[in-house]
Amino acid sequence: MPHRKGRRCRRLGGRRGFKPMGVPAHMLEQVVLTLDEFEALRHCDLEGKQQTEAGEAMGVSRGTVQRLLVRARAKVVDALLNQKMLVLLDGYEHEEPAMRREENGFERNDNRVPE
Repeated sequence: MPHRKGRRCRRLGGRRGFKPMGVPAHMLEQVVLTLDEFEALRHCDLEGKQQTEAGEAMGVSRGTVQRLLVRARAKVVDALLNQKMLVLLDGYEHEEPAMRREENGFERNDNRVPE
């Protein structure tokens, strides 16, 4: 059974949603971007880090960062092209988290759950 490795991610401070203008949210299909997918995008696409550097910052391998980026970019493009609401989950809302704060202000999820 696959396990999710604990990942260091910056908390967003709540659920966030981004939607096309002029369309009520209740009429839109949702695309959910998880916190670890968002973190990979932030490190690589916003901050310009290499995947290896992003992996070190998140506490995962370069290959994991690459997989997160592929999934995250596909979700963002799907939401933009197909007029869907992009929802960012703060933390692992679909799990019961066992989080601990680290010295750098990030939190680490130590749950081991199937992907």
